[in-house]
Amino acid sequence: MITHIQGIVLDKAERSVVIVVGGLGYKVFLTGTTIEKLHKGKEISLWTYLAVREDSQTLYGFPDRDELHFFELLISISGIGPKTALGILNVSSVSNIRKAVSTGDTSHLTKVSGIGKKIADKIVLELKGKFGAESANGADSVSLRDEVDALEALKALGYGHREAREALKAVEESVTDTGERVKRALKSLGK
Repeated sequence: MITHIQGIVLDKAERSVVIVVGGLGYKVFLTGTTIEKLHKGKEISLWTYLAVREDSQTLYGFPDRDELHFFELLISISGIGPKTALGILNVSSVSNIRKAVSTGDTSHLTKVSGIGKKIADKIVLELKGKFGAESANGADSVSLRDEVDALEALKALGYGHREAREALKAVEESVTDTGERVKRALKSLGK
């Protein structure tokens, strides 16, 4: 799995760039905001996600780990693929989307081509409370990184993605420690 890439920007297109690393050119799909900040001939460092399909391998790049983790959380939702997730990140910043999800505002999401009210509602339902947004009492809830770490831990223990996600949903939002979230999820799974 390619998780990070650092090299020189060889070419820019509307939705992707070519980055040369060790003599090889890698096509990396990015948000428009990220592409605008890049300049040909300059060095770039990106966190990446490699989407492997039967007929293709596509590399998606992000300027920071937070955006990558948000992308991974989006694609964990049934019906949201990498292109749609990148489209969501193209519409607004991660912090604005987090706020919109926390308040149940689907207007940011329905601006993305292919996302209607039904899918936007599903995204809000699946993601609400999953990333350090302010809770009702002002305390931080579970951070996105902790939620992804807990999900990956359960998957490493042999649980399927959907099963692990459902078990974590059952854990109270007030439990923010990753290890404790995994323990409680395992209890709900009967282990």
